[in-house]
Amino acid sequence: MPVNSSQRTALGRASAALALAVAVASLAAPAHSAERTGNDEGAGTEQTAGSDETGIHAAVRVEYSGSVAPNGGTGNVTSADVNWEPPPCWYAPYLGAKDFKKKMSADIEEAAGTATGTAGSAIGQTKQHYEDEFGWEDHPGYKDYNVDKDGEGMFWAGVENPNEPDILKRGSCSELPFWVDNGEAPPPQFEQAIDPEMLAALAYQHMELPDTEVTLAPDGTTKVNLPTWSWLDKADFHEVQATAAINAPGFALQATTTAKPVSLKLKPGTDDAETYPASGECTINADGSIGEPYAKGKADQTPPCGINYLRSSGNGTFDLQATITWDIAWTGTGGAGGDLPDGTFGTTQAVTVQEIQSINR
Repeated sequence: MPVNSSQRTALGRASAALALAVAVASLAAPAHSAERTGNDEGAGTEQTAGSDETGIHAAVRVEYSGSVAPNGGTGNVTSADVNWEPPPCWYAPYLGAKDFKKKMSADIEEAAGTATGTAGSAIGQTKQHYEDEFGWEDHPGYKDYNVDKDGEGMFWAGVENPNEPDILKRGSCSELPFWVDNGEAPPPQFEQAIDPEMLAALAYQHMELPDTEVTLAPDGTTKVNLPTWSWLDKADFHEVQATAAINAPGFALQATTTAKPVSLKLKPGTDDAETYPASGECTINADGSIGEPYAKGKADQTPPCGINYLRSSGNGTFDLQATITWDIAWTGTGGAGGDLPDGTFGTTQAVTVQEIQSINR
């Protein structure tokens, strides 16, 4: 039984606010578990599938591994593109037909007990949608919750990104749960259906880069007009990977996001200083290091990467900011892959600058 656009709008507003909100509420608050990874650069965080007290298989969730923030938190990478953002929500496999019927029918019955007027009508239409093939436009209805196809596919539903601060964006995947056959792509109208590129963006969002401290010479305390050498050894300056994956019956995707260091930006913490090079940006060397270690006899030379402070820090210190830029790319299921915006992560080091003392005879 088709419905027109105004009926579909009413159905979407009312039933999404009631039946759908109840039916997929568990998706918006995923459980987290984390354990340290072998490289100690982050935590391997899993948002895993489980079962609730009724025995219904809970929502399939994204699993994170590699160098990622603990407990499902946002990582420490800042995108160089201020307009780029990870997905605020997505559609993903939710429940098989029999389990979906058990849960959705119970939620519809509960909502119908208190709904009246337009909301009550919308709840009734939602029930018809899943039981009596009540559909509209490119949203066909289902006969008895598709239980005759149990095991051949899953109902998909909207999942909120718990790290998205904008509540409107987070809740924008508000379509009613829809069926997808195993091995088939979601209907084209669901542009926010989870895919490898979205998983790569989520891995980016959770990625934890190493807290790299730049080596300085002199270390900690330097003199006015005495070049301070700065460098990073290759051993401390290497690529980092984070993986996001989703696994459901008949459906599995994964993407690995890789960050490779490419440059170091120095900000002395005062305008009364010179940087080497003048831009303050030290590029990566052929061997993967940045700058050049100081060695005896180089005191009068200009460092390829460093700072020259022109005044004392007095009784305090200057906050030297060392920000590393990372080239970020991804690969995923089916040979997919591409580039993501460069990422940055910086650390601050306290530097004491003293006047050179002279003795007058």
